Amino acid sequence: MGIVNVTPDSFSDGGRYTDVDAAVEHGMALRRAGADIVDIGGESTRPGAERVDAATETTRVVPVITALAAAGVPISIDTTRATVAAAALEAGATVINDVSGGLADPAMAGVARDAGCPWVLMHWRGHSRDMNKLAVYHDVVAEVRAELLERVDDAVGAGVDPRQIILDPGLGFAKNAEHNWQLTRRLDVFVDLGFPVLFAASRKTYLGRLLADAEGRPRPVDEREAATLATSVLAVAAGAWGVRVHDVRSTADALAVWRASGSPRLKTREN
Repeated sequence: MGIVNVTPDSFSDGGRYTDVDAAVEHGMALRRAGADIVDIGGESTRPGAERVDAATETTRVVPVITALAAAGVPISIDTTRATVAAAALEAGATVINDVSGGLADPAMAGVARDAGCPWVLMHWRGHSRDMNKLAVYHDVVAEVRAELLERVDDAVGAGVDPRQIILDPGLGFAKNAEHNWQLTRRLDVFVDLGFPVLFAASRKTYLGRLLADAEGRPRPVDEREAATLATSVLAVAAGAWGVRVHDVRSTADALAVWRASGSPRLKTREN
């Protein structure tokens, strides 16, 4: 899953693709580089980000989706709003990627149900402005698993076909670095639930902190690709359905090497 942020304030590439033509060109480039689906988002979900209104978000994403869909590019819409998702689906998107797992907008379940499309339910505890203070767990793996299953139960109860549900443990969303590593180490817990699992670590802050220099300065965002590649290969080897990344070509190359090696799925379950 390649990322196109049509926002001025994304943590990684904010402002680079706010122009429709630039966003469309980038989406096409990601597809050529090997993206199976291109994820279009019109509202930043970085820590501390302020919300934009639904009209602004829709205006940002719909022209880009329309153009890319017309060119045959498979599209997912990265949104927590039902109205934005509906507009995106009408414009040609075929997947809803909801970082709130349906919690931010109860109407999202109805949109996903009526469209009959895949719906990514990510683990989430609150909007970006407040999520860091919600990163409190006794057992992060068990609690994220339980809370995701609650989201699944609510979605199925609203009439969503369980075969269309994809789960995302939500790295970085109400999680600190150690939480992210624990979820990565135990990704099998989520894969074994029987739903496709999306893994999204690309360029995130915890990777920058891992690679900090001798003075403790985190590695800059645009210098975290090798770490991102490593997490992506580990995730796919552990059984992830997909990885959401900024650098599609390098990820596709790394995964091609892994597949050609004939390496088996990693056994990450603790003894």
